[in-house]
Amino acid sequence: MKKVLFITYYWPPSVKASLHWPLKMIKYLPEFGWQPSVLTVEEDTFSSKDESLLNDINKKLVVVKAKSFEPFNIYKKFTGKKKDEQLVASETISRVNKSLTHRISIWIRMNLFIPDARIGWYFPAVKKGSSYLEKEKIDAIITIGPPHTTHLVGLKLSKIFKIPHIPVFIDPWVDIIYYKNFKRSKPTLALDNYLEKKVLKSSNSAVFVTKTMQDDYIKKYPFLNNKSNSLYWGYDEEDFKNISNEKPNNEEETIVHAGNIFDFQNTPKFWQQVKKEIDNGRKLRIKFIGTVSPGIKQTIENNGLTPVTQYLGFLPYNEMLTELSNASYLLVCATEPRHVPGKLFEYLRIGKPIIAFGNDNDEVKNILDSTKAGMMFSYDRSAKEIFAKTANIILDKSKINEFNRENIAKGLSEVLNKI
Repeated sequence: MKKVLFITYYWPPSVKASLHWPLKMIKYLPEFGWQPSVLTVEEDTFSSKDESLLNDINKKLVVVKAKSFEPFNIYKKFTGKKKDEQLVASETISRVNKSLTHRISIWIRMNLFIPDARIGWYFPAVKKGSSYLEKEKIDAIITIGPPHTTHLVGLKLSKIFKIPHIPVFIDPWVDIIYYKNFKRSKPTLALDNYLEKKVLKSSNSAVFVTKTMQDDYIKKYPFLNNKSNSLYWGYDEEDFKNISNEKPNNEEETIVHAGNIFDFQNTPKFWQQVKKEIDNGRKLRIKFIGTVSPGIKQTIENNGLTPVTQYLGFLPYNEMLTELSNASYLLVCATEPRHVPGKLFEYLRIGKPIIAFGNDNDEVKNILDSTKAGMMFSYDRSAKEIFAKTANIILDKSKINEFNRENIAKGLSEVLNKI
């Protein structure tokens, strides 16, 4: 059996969403002739934790951990937060906070940490990875980004040990949506573009989790045309074995959003429409699982929806799936054309009507249309149609299985077999 080293910053018990793709690929790849091992960070001090995710790791899996210098304790001290206070991703880049310290911290993050705030992991990870590769014969290296620092680690180890390298892009690098409306200096952008191109140019193949992102990168770097692939985020069927999919026996209807939601994903007209539906006698409630930006919380309050809104924070994965199964509507914000949110595939498997917002995101719209799973709206729409047409949304279950992660792992094995 051939061997592949996964380099991923996020690893259980971290609840960071982007760990689920490598976690499940590692779970299923042995079925297709590849034995994985993992290089990850010793401790992720930023993310919340879900100990139940550790149950998905094979006890025989080799996991190598490297220490990291993370700037978040300095950030907490600089912005007046307590040392043990949990940071919220959507708050750290929110534009609602106008304080000087917050604005300075954002400028530092956008211009001095290249490619990202995990660059302090680079040297320890290269050192630990080198020690492991000196003793173990590995046939391929797969890196998961963001954080895109992982790709730099993979590039270095690939060159030292002459091992094929496959970077996997969960999100874009230089123009990731988090940078929208933030100023980055010309030297910063030049260096970031240089690093991105260097990684992709040196790679043996590249994987993107959306077809639109793959096409966008090929347009930017034509050399990727014959050495890139798209493999969707997907869902794991085993995660749903004990999840009931029955409609709660009450008159209340619940709109649920899972994951981080940022200021740039706000849907003010939708919240106005929800308030209108409630005023007209509809018993609607809103639940957020994960982090919610200050700007969205403010819009919720401005529309008088605070009494019917719950902020549940992070939940263990099984509890999150249970909340989704008990929902009446599942809300997702597909912010830009290249982005297909990972939660969309869990939503599809749950089978409840999906309310999607996104501008010019044909890929998400096509998925919703082909599966008959819901409706998509631009950010300036109220989505009132969804409340009138709920009964007409009947999921085509035959279309869902192609997104099963076991099938996606098979696709990844085929990419590995070609290098």
